[in-house]
Amino acid sequence: MAVIDGQVPDGAREITTGQANRVWHIEGPVPYVLKHYGDPARAANEAAALALLAQHQAPAPKLLGADPQATPAWTAQSTVHAEPVTAGQFLHRLAAPLAVVHRIPGPHAGRLAGAPRHRTWRDYLHNRLDTYTAAAPDLAPAAAAHRRELDATDADTEPKLLHHDLQPGHLVRPTSGKPLLLDWELAAFGDPLSDLARLAVRLDLPDPTGVLHLAHRPGPDAVRRLCLYWRIHQLADAALSTDPVVRQRGRDRLP
Repeated sequence: MAVIDGQVPDGAREITTGQANRVWHIEGPVPYVLKHYGDPARAANEAAALALLAQHQAPAPKLLGADPQATPAWTAQSTVHAEPVTAGQFLHRLAAPLAVVHRIPGPHAGRLAGAPRHRTWRDYLHNRLDTYTAAAPDLAPAAAAHRRELDATDADTEPKLLHHDLQPGHLVRPTSGKPLLLDWELAAFGDPLSDLARLAVRLDLPDPTGVLHLAHRPGPDAVRRLCLYWRIHQLADAALSTDPVVRQRGRDRLP
């Protein structure tokens, strides 16, 4: 296998051009996927997430190389020959791999790498709300309402690994083997219900409890926490989304 140095070799096939990343499939004796990031912190975070997932034999591609300090920052991952799970099967097929992920413990709250670590999940959420109001000061009243509810909610659970970008297309079914989750650059340690809340936003569900069946042993306050996180993720879209349709939808759903 040739040395992987983050450069795009001749003959590489570009397979995705996202808003911030570019991805190529590299042929060779051992094919791999090369991903270039607009944000080096996301490269560091995805590399850390994939390394942790490998330790726990979790359903994700293998990390073959990474350099978050390069320009551009990059990771190289094993090729996955798979098709996205269809929308009709998505929630059913997601349950098993997500259960594995949500059993992986973390030493802090927040991103795995490339960002400040937080002592508690509540501290992390307050930091996120600060970020949203700094980006969109007109949303400060909605953020303040979320802060009050957050402070009145028992939200400091033991941090577990979150994918934090669950949506159709990120769950694939290989030609042989079990489904895998792709795109770990937003992974974080926190409350697994936040993963489900973000999924409910991505699926544009009018009620987040439609994904609560994916939670492992939800406690008596699970619905309250899920709904709070759902509103926080909507606020995130309203403040930060680069897609004007998503941003406006987030704003339309704010209290």
